Amino acid sequence: MPEEKFSLDINEIINATIEAKNNNLSQSEFHKRVVESGLSKDVIVEISKLKKEPEWMLRLRLKSLELFEKLPTPNWLPDFLSELDVSKMEIYIKPDVERTSNWDEVPPEIRKYYEQLGIPQSEQQYLGGLVATFESESIYSNVKQELAKKGVIMMPPEEAIQKYPDIIKEYFTKIFPVSDHKFAALHGALWSGGVFVYVPKGVKITTPVEGFFIIGSEMEGQFEHTLIIADEGSYIHFIEGCSAPQFKKFSFHDGMVELYAKKNAYIKFTTVQNWSKNVINFNNKRAWADENSTVEWVEGSLGSKYSFVYPSTILRGRNASSTSLVVTLASGEGEWKDSGSKMIHAAPNTKSKVINKNIGFNGGVNIYRGLIRVNKGATGAKAFVKCDSLMLDEKTKAYTFPHNQVFEEDADVAHEAHTFRMNEDQLFYLMNRGIDEKESVSMLVLGFIDEIMKELPFEYATMLNKVIKLELDKLGAVA
Repeated sequence: MPEEKFSLDINEIINATIEAKNNNLSQSEFHKRVVESGLSKDVIVEISKLKKEPEWMLRLRLKSLELFEKLPTPNWLPDFLSELDVSKMEIYIKPDVERTSNWDEVPPEIRKYYEQLGIPQSEQQYLGGLVATFESESIYSNVKQELAKKGVIMMPPEEAIQKYPDIIKEYFTKIFPVSDHKFAALHGALWSGGVFVYVPKGVKITTPVEGFFIIGSEMEGQFEHTLIIADEGSYIHFIEGCSAPQFKKFSFHDGMVELYAKKNAYIKFTTVQNWSKNVINFNNKRAWADENSTVEWVEGSLGSKYSFVYPSTILRGRNASSTSLVVTLASGEGEWKDSGSKMIHAAPNTKSKVINKNIGFNGGVNIYRGLIRVNKGATGAKAFVKCDSLMLDEKTKAYTFPHNQVFEEDADVAHEAHTFRMNEDQLFYLMNRGIDEKESVSMLVLGFIDEIMKELPFEYATMLNKVIKLELDKLGAVA
């Protein structure tokens, strides 16, 4: 990708600064005026300067930009993504609001997004902490006193860089290096907002904590970064929520999640993704699991037009284990849900389980793309993969691309995959019991994903039920 295409003369930044001063532009208008001009070194420097970042972070951003321009689009992505032009997007939008721990201080025009989704109410009722990101910055951050007293740290990564620079420098983009692929590099260059959590040794958080991310504009890029460190013997359940209103043009999400489960630690990471139908969703998720630790992924991928999500765990320590439960919904022609999981067994007696449930109708496309790797020396490793696809009509497509790499003879690896059409006998049975056709289909679909639904918090399982029923009804999956 040639540098000239994204060049931004430093004079433009100076002129924008003078204009902002002369015309009394708001801070957010100034940021937008500068950063929307394109993707270049000057823009990256400006973003880093606005965030008051240390030099090492600026170097990471610039190195990431260099890699993004050099690396090809991954060959496992569909052709239509090769036309994605980042230069036409607003790559950094700072909301005109200061971060707060009081919802009353959030402007009504922004607060309404979260209130409509019931986020403040959920925080009051059952969350131990919440960080809310709107567009490119975290606007709300709060952790309850009982967690803070135990030494739990939860805040936006921008704040953590200032308060805990050594920790961030040690762990940031270490599990998921920016050199991994083109869009990981793009994330490294443009990341903004997100959540940092540290759970001290032996601390078990009994209430979930949450990060909630909203894209508020069309032609916007959102690049939040979530970093969770669970120290030895600790426990945390983190919920990731994603939403966006419907726009006429597309928006692009390129987030990253890094999880560190230390010895005997347990991390459960639950995602309920309900982006609008014109969002391109690209999420990079990876975990390290040390000795006797557990990492559990629960992924509900319902929204977006195109989605690419592969929760992954590197089982580094003896007796480490990981599960990944993923459900996707491709509910219309042109929708493409590309999901799967990756489990890397790098130590003896490690265990992994992957269960993917894909639902498609009205011409949607579901793809399972997974990897099980057992390294030499990972004796006694056990891995199980189950991939099921449910298609409700003849137009829908489902593909499965499992990839097993086993380099240790003393290992047990199993894979099974099933593709189903709607069971007419079951549908007939339910309708003969007085249940109408749409409700019967909903019952069968929800039964198909019950294995994953029961792992969700009640509030989110209820929401998932409603969203799936609305999709079936709205899109006319059944006559």
